[in-house]
Amino acid sequence: MAKLVINDSKELGRIEPEIYGHFSEHLGRCIYEGLFVGENSDIPNVNGMRQDVVNALKEIQIPVLRWPGGCFADEYHWKDGIGEKSKRKKMINTHWGGVVEDNSFGTHEFFELCKQLGCKTYINGNLGSGTVQEMSEWVEYMTFDGVSPMAELREKNGHKKPWKVDYFGVGNENWGCGGNMTPEFYANMYRRYQTYVRDYDSKKTIKKVCCGANVDDYHWTKGVMETCYDHTPEHLHGFMDFISLHYYVHPEGWEIKGSATDFTEEVWYKTLKKALFMDTLIKRHSDIIDQYDPEKKIGLSVDEWGTWFTCEPGTNPGFLYQQNTVRDALVAGITLNIFNKHCDRVKMACIAQMVNVLQAVILTEGEKMIKTPTYHVFHMYRHHQGATLLDSELSGVNEVGEGEWKVPDITESVSKKDGIITITLNNLSATEKRDLEILFATDKNYEVVEANIVTNKDMHAYNTFENPEVVKEEEFNLYEIDKNKMTVSLPACSVVEIRVK
Repeated sequence: MAKLVINDSKELGRIEPEIYGHFSEHLGRCIYEGLFVGENSDIPNVNGMRQDVVNALKEIQIPVLRWPGGCFADEYHWKDGIGEKSKRKKMINTHWGGVVEDNSFGTHEFFELCKQLGCKTYINGNLGSGTVQEMSEWVEYMTFDGVSPMAELREKNGHKKPWKVDYFGVGNENWGCGGNMTPEFYANMYRRYQTYVRDYDSKKTIKKVCCGANVDDYHWTKGVMETCYDHTPEHLHGFMDFISLHYYVHPEGWEIKGSATDFTEEVWYKTLKKALFMDTLIKRHSDIIDQYDPEKKIGLSVDEWGTWFTCEPGTNPGFLYQQNTVRDALVAGITLNIFNKHCDRVKMACIAQMVNVLQAVILTEGEKMIKTPTYHVFHMYRHHQGATLLDSELSGVNEVGEGEWKVPDITESVSKKDGIITITLNNLSATEKRDLEILFATDKNYEVVEANIVTNKDMHAYNTFENPEVVKEEEFNLYEIDKNKMTVSLPACSVVEIRVK
């Protein structure tokens, strides 16, 4: 039997709520239809934001939302998305489906959405095709409280007081769709552009996000860090507060990717093995960042992550719409546990994407809305937000799968908040239950206050608009507890949360 030892007197660091962040790009039906339906829609909305989606997202306590991209960010010109909607400039969304973007969802609408969600704001600026002046004026438009051309324009458009921009990304994927730059060229551009992302209010500072690597491009991380730290005052830590990392799990490779719902047991393990690669990526990129920032003043922002499968048959391939099965729930559980355990460096992460795109937590179809298995994992894991990571050690773990796709059968993370310990566990076996002994190092009497599970006997199971609760969060009771010792039986392909005090 595997054993998990938890030392609840040894605290390892704070799990920032922003690790549980989300990403919304002008892509497919994420913004339009998914989040924004307009004030005149028959779908119930408040100022254009559909209320069933907003209410569902509030239940998982969205900490931060990234917008407007993605690849879209480096061709987005913010002035096209302000003012009277009927007069806003239309454009072709060249990256995603070649559809007309009417810019009816812009800066004002984004801040309205974040206000309704009660979350922090993460704006991604246009470095790839935009100017320094354009980026500087956008920051002024959003955050300056006083007399200035942009503040006056904001007031003319109906919002006198400035907003709070919590995070600002200076470009996106500039190694690829954001300009095909070399790391040194981007880093010098970053140094220039970020200079004009000013803090107009010293009490409301903007955290700057530098564009980091694509997957395992350690050359990019090294080049960017070296250039940003060149002749830079130590207290400015490379002019950045975060550096990003993007990694998607596509089991059959970039070209084919594979079906979201029709897969073999081998592909199940191949997918989970690739999800576990996130741990290696964080370690290796962190090793490079540590050379320049040993005090860990720079946070790693994994602001695009999740599964990326072949889009659903019959849908626009540029819309990246895919179903969400128990397999996605395991990828979410594995990944979030990894983030928790690297909370000394990982300070923010944004799953891609929030609604109707890639590993979405919500899917919509007209007036209908369903919560995906991934949604239910985020709902369980919300208790980790702002909690303290505890020292935990897992031993006696077996491997499952075949050949190069073998994976450990259990992964975990443990945190404590308000006197309650939250344990999140994943059984990666597609077919077999796993028994686990949990031992608390402190000799006290513990009791379970809550226990939940997301699973299904069929690893292909997913929710549909006709059957929206095939996979859902349910009460979990396959455990016994006696003082500081607990035994747990984890069903196959399951994500489990146990909370004790």
